[in-house]
Amino acid sequence: MTARVEVLSTGTRTARVTSLHAPSAASPLMREGILELAGSRPLHHRGQLADVRIAWRMSGPEEAPVVCALGGISAHRRVCLTPDPRDGWWSDIAGPGKPLDSDRWRILSFDFLGGSGESTGPVAGGSDFPSISTYDQARALEQLLDALGIGALRAIAGGSYGGMVGLAFAERYPDRIANLLVIGAADRAHPMSSAWRSTQRRMVRFGLQTGQPEQGMELARALAMTTYRSAEEFAARFDGPAEEIDGRFVFPVEQYLAARGRDYASQYRPESFLCLSESIDLHRVDVARIFVPTIVVGIREDRLVPLPDIRAMVARLQQGRLHEISSVFGHDAFLKETDQLRGIFANVLGSAG
Repeated sequence: MTARVEVLSTGTRTARVTSLHAPSAASPLMREGILELAGSRPLHHRGQLADVRIAWRMSGPEEAPVVCALGGISAHRRVCLTPDPRDGWWSDIAGPGKPLDSDRWRILSFDFLGGSGESTGPVAGGSDFPSISTYDQARALEQLLDALGIGALRAIAGGSYGGMVGLAFAERYPDRIANLLVIGAADRAHPMSSAWRSTQRRMVRFGLQTGQPEQGMELARALAMTTYRSAEEFAARFDGPAEEIDGRFVFPVEQYLAARGRDYASQYRPESFLCLSESIDLHRVDVARIFVPTIVVGIREDRLVPLPDIRAMVARLQQGRLHEISSVFGHDAFLKETDQLRGIFANVLGSAG
């Protein structure tokens, strides 16, 4: 694989771009880099960031239309087509022959501001990082498109937090997007979902205050997993007897949640979790001002984004259509339901011409 380094400059914007060329003509081009924005940047919820960095990646045929793929707060710029396909956070949905077909589209994504990737975010042990809005993420994407010379996206395909960012982008920058696909996201957070997330944030803060940040993250992620998936899935997978370990009974679901918590805590910064979890609960957009054709996927078993909220939002959209699906994966259906989402993606994207 060969590499070419480019420097793109637009006013105060400087983009360092590394173009990675796959060894065969049949393999898609992959480009990634860091967009560096000099100076101070005002934020939606007051505060500001200085000298912002936005880490991005784009994969797919060189002249194909661009689709921006955005996921949950743990997602990153590696959507698919990484050296190890399992590292792509949307590997069940995006890739060659998948619903978001990397042989037909250029797939763009970026590390969220405030997250644990290489974009600007809080440092370990820091407590002064400002609040981040989905409008701030949308502006970051708009500036990234400018630097890369992309006039407009064929679509944004966003699940969970990424769907919220997609809604914010469509409201603020309608001329830069032809279609919007939102999966498992609404125009604002449900109070019960905020109750769960605020409890998770208290766990993480308690861990930081007591010098046990990993334990705080483990507990928060364990609680989060109970909200991502459906009761039906847990009943099917974990309805076994408890096992006595070290003098106490440990339930199968308890072992699963502890393992997921440990894995998450090893990969993500507590400070970034606090920032982006709060960003979800601060999210509010005026969907009556969105004129972009929008398809919204609601999941009947989704407890984080209840279907009544989805239906109410679609009723306020100017050009909104609703697809309801059922999934044992609950909120995580946007990551897993390849077959159910295939036709919906085809409806949104049409042909690559």
